[in-house]
Amino acid sequence: MKATWYKVVLAALFEVGWVIGLKHSNNSWEWIGTGIAIAVSFYYLVTAGKNLPVGTVYAVFVGLGTTGTVICEILFFGVPADADKLMWIALLVMGIIGLKLVTDISEGKEKEIN
Repeated sequence: MKATWYKVVLAALFEVGWVIGLKHSNNSWEWIGTGIAIAVSFYYLVTAGKNLPVGTVYAVFVGLGTTGTVICEILFFGVPADADKLMWIALLVMGIIGLKLVTDISEGKEKEIN
């Protein structure tokens, strides 16, 4: 995995943090942490978009963020994990992997599939 993809993953991890913060922040320090997570998340998203196709970066960012948020809801906030939800998350992860596989990092564009 190239350094640019690490930026996308970091952006998504901070996205999970700020999404959870938007729902669960109760005091000034938690809101400050949420704001910092937003800034860091978008910083990494923008810098990754300089070397990869923006559409792919955004799709992977949102997909990983959604997956991480759902997993955190299940693990930490008591949201039930039913088979349908897990199936759709698995399908989302497969799409993320597919997008990564067809993106050529050296040229900053998507590979052509024959």
